[in-house]
Amino acid sequence: MLRVELATQLMRIRTLIALAFLAAVPAMAGLSFASSAGHQNGTQGGLFGASPYSALNHTMASLEFMMPLLLPVIVAMLAAAIASADRDWGVLRYLYVAPITRTRLLTAKFAAVAIATTLALAVVLVAGFLTGLAIFGWHPFHLIGHPNLTTGDAINRVLAASGYTLLCMLSIAAITFTLGLLLPRGAEALGAAIAFVVAASILNGQSALHAVAVVLPVHYWQNWAGLFEPQGAKGLGTGSVVQIATVILCTAVSLVVLRRRDPAA
Repeated sequence: MLRVELATQLMRIRTLIALAFLAAVPAMAGLSFASSAGHQNGTQGGLFGASPYSALNHTMASLEFMMPLLLPVIVAMLAAAIASADRDWGVLRYLYVAPITRTRLLTAKFAAVAIATTLALAVVLVAGFLTGLAIFGWHPFHLIGHPNLTTGDAINRVLAASGYTLLCMLSIAAITFTLGLLLPRGAEALGAAIAFVVAASILNGQSALHAVAVVLPVHYWQNWAGLFEPQGAKGLGTGSVVQIATVILCTAVSLVVLRRRDPAA
């Protein structure tokens, strides 16, 4: 089941184009910053301002740029396709006749979603690193206005940021997957997931609605950037708990949907 899901979804032209797009953004950004290699990127601060200093700097700047919307959209697209493709193609009833238990079907699909999400994140990180290595070279991780990080410290922080980002992307993947089971078409699930991300991002900027924003997983997505600030990251623990809770809740809802309702109907 898992092999079929991955072969069916990851080799689709739409998926390959989406992954190519994820790789192209860091590459184009690196080319646009090439003239600033070894120097601050204009007057910008933070990870964006330090992007031209080294390969790892550019990797993290690329991730910070794509994390709020571009990466979640691609992840949601993959999750929606995995959740609803069998029903859209009219083959889901035949899978039940095979026979394949609904729990096994859900497990295979969730595993495929997790692998696809990891692949999407890996494409961003690898593209950012290779572009940075080719254009800016391998140098210590630069913090504007502060001492450079040692190689070991920089790698540990990059790994921590990547792991936290993966957890965040798994939460939106789980939300989209559940929507893909609940809604009639995968395109509707994708649209609803994108609307959720946009709405949650808007709520983050509204202090009056802070109590609502803090229970949504999107609120914590950018917390990893604090790993590359002198004061350190805040809220990673809380953010991780919220992401995990979201995945667990969506898994439970998906299981109920498959057991009590015929999603092929």
